[in-house]
Amino acid sequence: MPTPRAAVESPCVAVFDLDGTLTWRDTLLPYLMAYVVRHPSHWLRLWRIIPAIIDYLTLHRDRGLLKSRVIRAVMGGDRRQQIDAWSDAFVASLERRRAFRPAALAMLEAHRTAGDRLVLLSASPDLYVPRIGRLLGFERTPNRRGEEKSKCLAWLRTQYLGLPLLAYGNSDSDLPHLGQADHGVLVNGNAKARRHAAASGIPVADWTLTA
Repeated sequence: MPTPRAAVESPCVAVFDLDGTLTWRDTLLPYLMAYVVRHPSHWLRLWRIIPAIIDYLTLHRDRGLLKSRVIRAVMGGDRRQQIDAWSDAFVASLERRRAFRPAALAMLEAHRTAGDRLVLLSASPDLYVPRIGRLLGFERTPNRRGEEKSKCLAWLRTQYLGLPLLAYGNSDSDLPHLGQADHGVLVNGNAKARRHAAASGIPVADWTLTA
């Protein structure tokens, strides 16, 4: 299979997912847990997460709603300056902790060198995703999840008229917008996501290099 960058004409719009695609793992849980560690009195707030989890498991299965309720449980009532300061510190620590996949950064740089437009499309919160976007040199960082990502791709076509879209994602929930792109690639997907990608004709890739 040709490399993803060679699959479309240049220039293009390269759309990257964040968690599990550019990074080795989820970013929200480390973001929140380290915030609690920095503010020990917040351990007493963690009981507030339990009702949110119960509602998620028994009522709605809405991951976006669960994330927002957990964030409010941990950070609700805190000054914005305090949260912003932590967001800056957290994002600055990602490079030190080697949180980004080297192979993913290499692909990102290949797109940048080719003159492509770079979009970070993530379901993680705006508390820190735009900061990651600036750190890595993305042009846009819309926050979307699930079906909203497909809507965002349609919107991106209106913003970059005539440019093909190349999208990277790592999960089952990314497959709809990967299928909508001119060329979508499932990267680092689990076995279930790979099966579904194969059934949809979406190519797969592994960005598991450590150096």
